[in-house]
Amino acid sequence: MTLPIKLISTDFDGTLFAEFESPPIPRHLQQLIARLQAEGAKWVINTGREMSSLMETLARANISVEPDHLVLVEREIHLHRESQYVGLEEWNAACTRTHAALFAQVQPALPRVISWLNDHFHASIYEDAYSPLCLIAKDNQQMDAIDAYLQAFCQTIPDLTVVRNDVYARFSHRAYNKGSALGEIARRLGIGCGQVFAVGDHLNDLPMLSRRYAAFLAAPANAVAPVKEAVRLGGGYLSSRLHGHGVADAIKYYLEPRVC
Repeated sequence: MTLPIKLISTDFDGTLFAEFESPPIPRHLQQLIARLQAEGAKWVINTGREMSSLMETLARANISVEPDHLVLVEREIHLHRESQYVGLEEWNAACTRTHAALFAQVQPALPRVISWLNDHFHASIYEDAYSPLCLIAKDNQQMDAIDAYLQAFCQTIPDLTVVRNDVYARFSHRAYNKGSALGEIARRLGIGCGQVFAVGDHLNDLPMLSRRYAAFLAAPANAVAPVKEAVRLGGGYLSSRLHGHGVADAIKYYLEPRVC
């Protein structure tokens, strides 16, 4: 029987990985992914983390399988070659240039935005290599209000968007996200969206939880309400189990032969 899933895209934190579980990535899920890889499927970890953070966490988790691709900070693509991950230069260079041009437009308005945030909220505000404005709110209620303000600000600068995961947020270019990166990987592998599986739990996963990029959509039981709704509307699978156990349930569900 032909394998229906050729490309597996999993969010990391809260989906594949649960820090306080033992093991943090269920062994039966690792074995399932390894079996699918042996049958020709490719696996991508699609995460908001950067390389060093992800690699350290995977090592501590003592994972027995290796992803074929990584999508880092929701936009950079890396390919596994021998013992290392190598950036997809054409995509990543264009991504860097595009963000540099966008953030140059944002820069003059940043003092005003930061002043407003400081006047209204007690949140941690900083800059990193990927965004001129990053935020950590004290709770989701506060982040809801901050997100609403930032979304309104984004309307004043073409292609600017906010990427949010729980109480964390940063600016990004709307053309580069977990969905478009997944689409580029699939294109380069010659895999149509009808053979792509995508699973996630939080708001930054929404771009890849779309029928535009994946026919097989899923979410674990711990997913936030907008993610569950997107998966439901896309005809996807909502697991009753948490984190990696829910991911395994979803993959098995889509692998089962179905009567049309």
